[in-house]
Amino acid sequence: MSFKHGITVTEINTGSRTLTPLSTAIIGLVATASDADASVFPLDRPALVTDIEAAIGKAGTMGTLRSALRAIADQTRPVVVVVRVAEGFDEEETTANVIGDTIEGQKTGLQALLAAEGQLGVRPRILGAPGLDTQPVTAALAVVAQKLRGFAYARALGSTVAEALAYRANFSARELMLLFPDFLAFDTVAEATTTSHAVARALGLRARIDEEVGPQKTLSNFPVQGVVGLTRDIQWDLQSSDTEAALLNAEEVTALVRTSTGYRFWGNRTCSAEPLFAFESTVRVAQLIADTVALGMEWAIDKPLTPALARDIVETVNGFFRQLKAAGVILGATAWYDEAQNSIASLKAGKLRIDYDYTVPPPLEDLGFNQRITDAYFADFSGQAAA
Repeated sequence: MSFKHGITVTEINTGSRTLTPLSTAIIGLVATASDADASVFPLDRPALVTDIEAAIGKAGTMGTLRSALRAIADQTRPVVVVVRVAEGFDEEETTANVIGDTIEGQKTGLQALLAAEGQLGVRPRILGAPGLDTQPVTAALAVVAQKLRGFAYARALGSTVAEALAYRANFSARELMLLFPDFLAFDTVAEATTTSHAVARALGLRARIDEEVGPQKTLSNFPVQGVVGLTRDIQWDLQSSDTEAALLNAEEVTALVRTSTGYRFWGNRTCSAEPLFAFESTVRVAQLIADTVALGMEWAIDKPLTPALARDIVETVNGFFRQLKAAGVILGATAWYDEAQNSIASLKAGKLRIDYDYTVPPPLEDLGFNQRITDAYFADFSGQAAA
């Protein structure tokens, strides 16, 4: 051993880490605006908006961009990734522009949202194309949402409840929620009350709920700001299942309703074909957990695969689960090392498998009370009268 007269500090970097939940409140918006400031909103490129009021001033008055940003701003002040697309000569050309493609290595339209993280450092997870969401666009939107592990909102096309329900049958994505009908709001440019796309307000409200409550709270039964009416009358009664709103909910379409305390979205369901992911909250919490665990484990990759490393990984994940449980995001979750999943051959090959399970609290969708009439409270009538 070499001689030393002094102090030695040895840095130990083993042990569990702290995982920080990823932001789920970043909006991805696709819109048209032929007169927008091209330096702020270049065509087919993701643009980062951190000051939404300033962005509204640069959005022009044509197309869907300005009205969508205003609808979002009525709910909250979020971070928004905007992709501006060109409006076509007809609906088909506009639809093609919205869906986008990859041209000479550059993604356009909806596909440009996939490039946002690489270019802007943020990943949009609340997605929509208000006013542009034809059936092909909605189908493409669901695909992009799946790739981003985000969630998409789109209108249920149709002028009647029956048409909206028939339209619902076209989709089976768990990352998609359909809304019916639209809101009415006063437009200061048109100086009149006009259609305000429900999708835009859903994007803003979803970001607000994520920030104030968390992804475990669904969009349903939360006040919507800045609206004055609905584009179609929707019958709703809190105590009845024989209403248009209930009929829409039964077929996984979120209704827009007016309650005694204002306008709200009413419905918790996704378009999922898998019952385990029927609720919007379940899908979004599952995405939060998967991405936070995966991306938060980068430090462990390529370290020597030892029992200590396996323990550190398990404890890191369980520490994250304790955070989520304390915040009310989950009811509980546990990560563990399963020997049966980790054979000698796989460990020797540098492969480690960690299991975990979790439970997301479902929304209280059906609350019942048992009301009984009784004469039992007459028993002490005389005594109470005398007192």
